[in-house]
Amino acid sequence: MKKYSLIIALLLAACGKAGSESVGEVDTVFKFFGPDHKIVVDAYDDPKVGGVTCYVSRAKTGGIKGGLGLAEDKAEASIACRQTGPITFPTGKPLEKQEEMFSERISLVFKKLRVIRMIDTKRNTLVYLTYSDRVIEGSPQNAVTAVALPPGTVIPLK
Repeated sequence: MKKYSLIIALLLAACGKAGSESVGEVDTVFKFFGPDHKIVVDAYDDPKVGGVTCYVSRAKTGGIKGGLGLAEDKAEASIACRQTGPITFPTGKPLEKQEEMFSERISLVFKKLRVIRMIDTKRNTLVYLTYSDRVIEGSPQNAVTAVALPPGTVIPLK
């Protein structure tokens, strides 16, 4: 039994947030046992573009399974990215034209929430897409947002 408890604890630790900061949450359904179903809002700073923060809202399943980290959250999410400071490229490395900014597990093993950064060079804009995928079958549900860069900003591309 201890062996299974250790495995479950390790899997739950792997489901942690990928550099996010909780902004807030609202309850949507009361659950008598375990936490309520919620909508959570998390902030993610773009690790390669200083001054850009993405806010992602998504459903979080409650109840007993949700409280234990065993529930599978819905694939729906919303995203809004904004300039929150001076735009900089602190890593000093060129950016890919399209790359994953972050991903976070939204089920014990099989489902991930992803945010992809794309660069629209013609309009000097950063485009962020969020969606979820699964090992077997992903979801076509997605959301997109964009951050127009100030005139004269040069994006270091590969």
